[in-house]
Amino acid sequence: MLTQLSTCRIVPVIRTSSTELAYNAVRLLLNAGFHTAEITLSVPGAVELIKQFSAQENVLVGAGTVLNAKEAQACIEAGAKYIISPVLADHVPELCKEANVLCILSGLTPSEIYTAWNRGSAAIKVFPAHSMGGPGYLKSLRSVFPSIPLVPTGGVNLHNIGDYFQAGASFVGVGSDLVNTALIENDPASFIELGRKYLQSIET
Repeated sequence: MLTQLSTCRIVPVIRTSSTELAYNAVRLLLNAGFHTAEITLSVPGAVELIKQFSAQENVLVGAGTVLNAKEAQACIEAGAKYIISPVLADHVPELCKEANVLCILSGLTPSEIYTAWNRGSAAIKVFPAHSMGGPGYLKSLRSVFPSIPLVPTGGVNLHNIGDYFQAGASFVGVGSDLVNTALIENDPASFIELGRKYLQSIET
C-alpha cells in the first residue's frame, strides 16, 4: 500500500462540513483522475463514506484524523486501506498490522518522527509542514532520516508541491487548496480542472 500511495504521489485530504460535500469531493476527484482520497473523521458520516467508496475498485480510500484504536477499528471494518493519525496514537500501529492495513502516524520534530517510526508507522505524516518551514524543513528532516518515508501535509499547493518532492517527500497530503468546497458546491467543472492541474504538476 505504501508503494501504491507513493505512486499516486498526491493524497487529497477530504475535510468538509457535510457528508454530501465529502461524497461529491471524492466523486469529482475520481473524475479528475485521482485514485485515492483520505476521508477525515471530522466529516459527518465519514465511516459510512469510507464503506461506500471502499467497495469501488478504482479508489484507495483512507481514513484521516484517527485519534485512537476504537476509531481505527471502525474505519478498518468499513474498508479503509490506510489509517492516518495526526498524533502518536496508542495501539493503532499494532491494530493496523493485524488487519494488514497501512498505518501512518504524525510527527513534527525529529524526536516525534523517530518515536512514530519505532512504534510501527509505515511512513510519517509531517504536519503542519508549511508552518515549520516547508520544503526546507523537510529537506533537513530527510538528511537525518534518509530511510523513513515522510509525507508533508499542511500548506501544500500548486506552487510548492514540486519543491516538496525535490526535498524528498514520498508523497504529499493536500487539503483545502485542492479540496476547495466553494468550487465543489458552485463550479464542479473548475474543481475537476484544478484536480487535473495538480496531477499534471507531478507528471515531470
